Amino acid sequence: MRFESPWVLLFLLLIPVAVWVYYKVKGDGSLRFSSIRQAARVKKSLRVRLMGLPFWMRIAVLMLLVIGLARPQAGTERVRDVNEGIAIEMVVDRSSSMGAEMDYGGERVNRLQAVKRVFKEFVFGNKGGLEGRPHDLIGMVTFARYADTVAPLTLAHGALDQFLDSVALVKRKSEDGTAIGDGIALAAARLKEAEETLAKQNDRNQAGYEIKSKILILLTDGQNNAGARTPREAARLAKEWGIKIYTIGVGGEGRTTGQDGIWGRLFSMAGRGVDRETLAAVAETTGGVFRMAEDADALRAVYSEIDKLEKTEIEAARYMDYRELFQPIVLVAMGLLVLEVLLSNTVLRRIP
Repeated sequence: MRFESPWVLLFLLLIPVAVWVYYKVKGDGSLRFSSIRQAARVKKSLRVRLMGLPFWMRIAVLMLLVIGLARPQAGTERVRDVNEGIAIEMVVDRSSSMGAEMDYGGERVNRLQAVKRVFKEFVFGNKGGLEGRPHDLIGMVTFARYADTVAPLTLAHGALDQFLDSVALVKRKSEDGTAIGDGIALAAARLKEAEETLAKQNDRNQAGYEIKSKILILLTDGQNNAGARTPREAARLAKEWGIKIYTIGVGGEGRTTGQDGIWGRLFSMAGRGVDRETLAAVAETTGGVFRMAEDADALRAVYSEIDKLEKTEIEAARYMDYRELFQPIVLVAMGLLVLEVLLSNTVLRRIP
């Protein structure tokens, strides 16, 4: 509790002075008797004992009025986190070529598994310098021949584990392919939609979440060979919507070995690998960067670079919500005053 005008409480110091002056100045009438011994033996009635009550009631009224004028207030501290986060869409290639193996901490895993594991480190943090992104909207789009939304943009990152578990290499040959352009376009549309939805919510509620920037992280080990849009066309669309794209080429060029996600067979193939020129152009168009990652450590280093480039600022706004308490105090004071007047003019009336 606090007082809006605490200096008013200084008037309480005058009340003891008023009481002293009252008893000092007050004079009692007297009559001469030869002896008051018998009168002293008479017990005082309740009325006599209460004759001083109106005076002390008036003193209580004065004290309550002074306290009421000081405006006592009860306050509740409220803390509101004003989140100015980043909306991040992961765009992950799950075509059969992502079944090629790469090193992850001394363990040989396929590229898709390595990408998923390092992605978890990026979101939740690790002991190697990644602090995690707890205040950012995170979503995921995967693609092979077709692009799909796997995880909607969300702050509830605990659900991402389940979404990630569902991401696997393509199982059907008819679904195999590398539609990089469609993956970018779908992820960009999801970011734009989330921004528009939050803008409408913030119009109704000023304490809403605000998107500071929108970024897209693309991971692929191949070249665009499917889909309705080319990567460059999708990049121009993302630029128009204010989205920055970071492109990561997973693996290297030349012969790759791994397990076929369609037939479950071990394979060894020679291919052109990552289309570095296109990925670099996509990143440059939107103001992002292009990096290659041939193993999990290199992939983690790229994420660390992105983590430093895209920082989230969190501001904690504290404020007090006060409730006025003077009304009941003043009402009690008025009630006492009315009662004092009634008593002084009825049962406790004094006759001079």
